[in-house]
Amino acid sequence: MSVFMDLNLSFTAERSRLKTLIETAAHLGFSTVAINYVFEPATKKKQEIPTPTPIKELIDELPVVQGRYRPIRVLNRLTVVMSDSSHFRPNAAEYRCFDLLSVQPTTEKLFHAACMIYDVDIICISVTEKLPFFFKRAPVNGAIDRGVVFEVSYSAAIRDSTRRRYTIANAISLMESCKGKNVILSSAAEKPLELRGPYDITNLGLLFGLSDRDAKEAVSSTCRSVVLHAETRKSASGIVYTMKTCSESSSQQEAPPADSGEAPAAKRAKLHLTD
Repeated sequence: MSVFMDLNLSFTAERSRLKTLIETAAHLGFSTVAINYVFEPATKKKQEIPTPTPIKELIDELPVVQGRYRPIRVLNRLTVVMSDSSHFRPNAAEYRCFDLLSVQPTTEKLFHAACMIYDVDIICISVTEKLPFFFKRAPVNGAIDRGVVFEVSYSAAIRDSTRRRYTIANAISLMESCKGKNVILSSAAEKPLELRGPYDITNLGLLFGLSDRDAKEAVSSTCRSVVLHAETRKSASGIVYTMKTCSESSSQQEAPPADSGEAPAAKRAKLHLTD
């Protein structure tokens, strides 16, 4: 059974609405969601990076995921909307408060830098307007090699017919360059009615030009890779997961006692010499 994730639920100051968003996501079968704080620096007026609100202050008890019988996992995410290179500060201490870090470049130069240089987890593709640049194969492949993913959100297509055209056009343009690799589909929902189930999103991915397999991975395994990439980025050295396999455990049970004094290989060599 796949683990589905929606890594973009828009933050709102109304706690009741945010609580309803999380509960709806759990009811639809999402095991992990991310509360997205959008930071758009002004060109003249200095603004401070938002501080994520602890989840315990937003909701008293996390809802149980439907079909999973475990509480939903809630992450914090920061999205920096970049219209200038100075808007992204790689060493900012405020970034460390967030589990996921993403950027939304608005120019071709910034998109190239986000793909090749910036240490982020997600590159957001604007869906509310026509992009002023084309996706080139070189920077897109560079981002894929670095483990950075591209995000296409669908809630804007629900709100307005014009944005629906931009969403489909920009998504198809991206898929032609990345061939469906390292793409996640998220909601960017502000209201519970803008959320869709994982299989509905998979069908939407087909409209964007994804294959059946890539569309399903865009809401499951690729999202999991994003979370692991974020943990690796914060640890600076990497993360190793270990698990005991059935063959390994059975071989340990069949191994001779430790007090035998000889390893199995040594015994075989001794028998061979004797023969």
